[in-house]
Amino acid sequence: MLILLWGVPEERPLAAVAKALHRSGADFVLVNQRHVLRTRVTLTVGEQVTGVLSLPGSTVPLEEVGAAYIRPYDSRQLPAVCNAGNSTQAERCAVAVDQILFNWCELTAAVVVNRPRDSASNGCKPYQARIIRQLGFKVPKTLITTTRAAALDFHEQQGGIIYKSISGIRSRVTRLTPAHADRLADVACCPTQFQEFLPGRDFRVHVVGSEVFGCEIDCDADDYRYPGDHPVTIRAAKIPSDIEERCLSLVRRMGLFVAGVDLRRTPSGEWCCFEVNPSPAFTFYEESSEQPIAAAIASLLISAAHNWTSERGTSGSDAAPAVLGLDRDLNLAPAVIWEA
Repeated sequence: MLILLWGVPEERPLAAVAKALHRSGADFVLVNQRHVLRTRVTLTVGEQVTGVLSLPGSTVPLEEVGAAYIRPYDSRQLPAVCNAGNSTQAERCAVAVDQILFNWCELTAAVVVNRPRDSASNGCKPYQARIIRQLGFKVPKTLITTTRAAALDFHEQQGGIIYKSISGIRSRVTRLTPAHADRLADVACCPTQFQEFLPGRDFRVHVVGSEVFGCEIDCDADDYRYPGDHPVTIRAAKIPSDIEERCLSLVRRMGLFVAGVDLRRTPSGEWCCFEVNPSPAFTFYEESSEQPIAAAIASLLISAAHNWTSERGTSGSDAAPAVLGLDRDLNLAPAVIWEA
């Protein structure tokens, strides 16, 4: 069975998995988003999920895909679309391709790393924190507010706090200081998440199927991803077995096959979990720790594709299939649904 990769080929995690698949001799196809305006796709949903993906130089029957690793961007933001002469038509085309492929990711019986619906908890950090707490991890005391006074009161109560995004959009974790006083009123325009500052050592745990890869991070910056002048050291680390099991349970609870779990061990030995990333940029950690994370993801995909069969498709439906298609002859029309 075929393995499908979807995204921008030079994006480092996607490139690392593609390289690992190539080394393994796996049969895979890469859906290059930079070619979105030359991509055609149809999807038929009935007793089985079938379809045809037409790429520059190849055609892929979607029912032959047994596993997929997806890291797509919003195709509208890619140069091929932004620089198109007729930008409106190009955007409609790009959105159509993205929507149909996302629909396929949700409906196919193939293993998808990871399905959009299972990744959705990352878009609401407070919701995700409830799941994390239910699995036994400590979660920092949190305030979400649009009121300057509430933020100041929370800071006084906790003695030290950080602020960061509520959504899945990447933000820089920053400690609140007196220098922020003049801008604190801006929270009225954007609900902001404030959390108690917990001292300790950072760890990143990558879960790939049933495998666990732990990394220890040594850095004095508020956010080691943006260290400034602070040195950063990342090394492979053995995570206590009970914490490993908790991470595995957490990732499975969210329906994910691959995830990055952000942890901190406090000076008292308590393990706190900040969030679970369903699309981790694992190469940042792999290169320093020399852990075979990309190879593990490739192995997961190969195993899933090998075990997958067409009989695992949608079954038991007597309804007429719905067909989602992109027809270039309709002047780059967006995806439409026909009852066949």
